[in-house]
Amino acid sequence: MVGIINYGSGNVHAIANLHNRANIPYVISDSPDDLSQADRFILPGVGAYDETMKMIRSKGLFDFLNDEIQMKKKLIVGVCVGMQILGNKSEEGMETGFGWIKGTVRKFETKNLKYKPYLPHLGWNNLFENRQSQLFQDIDLDQGFYFLHSYYFDCDSKEDVIAYTDYGEKFACIINYENVYGVQFHPEKSHSNGIKLFQNFATLPTLKI
Repeated sequence: MVGIINYGSGNVHAIANLHNRANIPYVISDSPDDLSQADRFILPGVGAYDETMKMIRSKGLFDFLNDEIQMKKKLIVGVCVGMQILGNKSEEGMETGFGWIKGTVRKFETKNLKYKPYLPHLGWNNLFENRQSQLFQDIDLDQGFYFLHSYYFDCDSKEDVIAYTDYGEKFACIINYENVYGVQFHPEKSHSNGIKLFQNFATLPTLKI
């Protein structure tokens, strides 16, 4: 079962609606007791890095998730800002992230970008595969996904990048290390590709501990 972490982000119900359409069992909650029933998690994100981390800590979810992900090796996928807080830190704020995937969140250099008004990177964009992943199964990479962001995840190791997107400069749009995944785009706004990605995530094999 999927645990959708409802710490205060604005897109949790859109994510839940896609799970309803795909008949994927889930629980949506901000309670560690409820979420502990799940064997994998979705960590949504809309808004600023520091505010997101403060809300997670205020709900008592930081230590809970560290235990579930680091010790029990449950799967997790972070979405947009939920992906960015998987790393160590961000140029957007002062808070530290979970540090599960080593890297720094950086702001796009507007001089390198393609389209005015440059930021945020808004709308549909395609993907370029860096390495194979079950997360990609039956997904149309040319159609791509819907993006809305001004910061990107700069992985310390390029081996942690599943896919890139080009927006004047190439940036990581799907990352993965062991049981931790992150997507910079919004699957809940990406129609058939978004549904398929959540279906793929729901069937990923869990790690043995």
